[in-house]
Amino acid sequence: MAEERITIATPAGDIAAWRGGTGADTAVLLHGGPGLSDYLGTLTPLLDERFRTVRYQQRGLAPTTIGPPHTVEANVEDAVAVIDHEAGGRAVIVGHSWGGHLALHLLVAAPDRLAGAIIIDPLGAHMDVMAQFVANLRRGLDPDELARLDEIDARERAGEVSEDPEGLRIIWRNYFADPGTAPPMPPMRQSAEANSGVFASLTDHAAAGTLTRGLPRVPATVPVLFIYGEQSPMPARATTATAALVPHARVAPIEAAGHFPWLEQPEAVVAALDM
Repeated sequence: MAEERITIATPAGDIAAWRGGTGADTAVLLHGGPGLSDYLGTLTPLLDERFRTVRYQQRGLAPTTIGPPHTVEANVEDAVAVIDHEAGGRAVIVGHSWGGHLALHLLVAAPDRLAGAIIIDPLGAHMDVMAQFVANLRRGLDPDELARLDEIDARERAGEVSEDPEGLRIIWRNYFADPGTAPPMPPMRQSAEANSGVFASLTDHAAAGTLTRGLPRVPATVPVLFIYGEQSPMPARATTATAALVPHARVAPIEAAGHFPWLEQPEAVVAALDM
């Protein structure tokens, strides 16, 4: 089903979104990043018969017009605005990577807005996975690629920003179980401001224990499913240790899949939804 472009007006600005699917229940999709353009148009076809899908561009990049503050709280408010506008105040959320982390904060901050949560290969509740995640993404790169990554990082730290995610293109293949057969990276843009702001915010929340204290209290009436790729560069404990905080959560590992399991094993991902 072709998606319909829509605009959701908020006091802070407009959220650009895309509506599709034919299911009875609404699913709001949260893309990763933070500070990336939405890429979940590759996931919505797998959900179309089950859900009425709504994916949206998070704040910081056009066509959404909302800018700072780039915090966890602000992104939670935006997601709630989409849920209220598109689902009358209650929806299933489907979050990937950073979007999965955002879904965890919604489970803690706004469980009354959630009919369920599907969390795919997330940055979980524990930030100690990041060093291994970054190391896994750099594994197997040649010296020129590593040098270029370091140069890009240095320029971004110095405030030289670009919407072109060159660094992501360099590491893209390492997101997959078999880097040699990785699909082409879809067109993407980035906001260094949104990325750095959100990461600072979620690091503060990790230090405060927002998720580790809040997730055990998620109501059992809100079903929670975690899906992760067994060969993802994101360490499996990012999912398993986080899922263990939610007493009623279910976990579905996907064999022969990396960080984007629906691109490598779409049938297994759809089957996991029926667990």
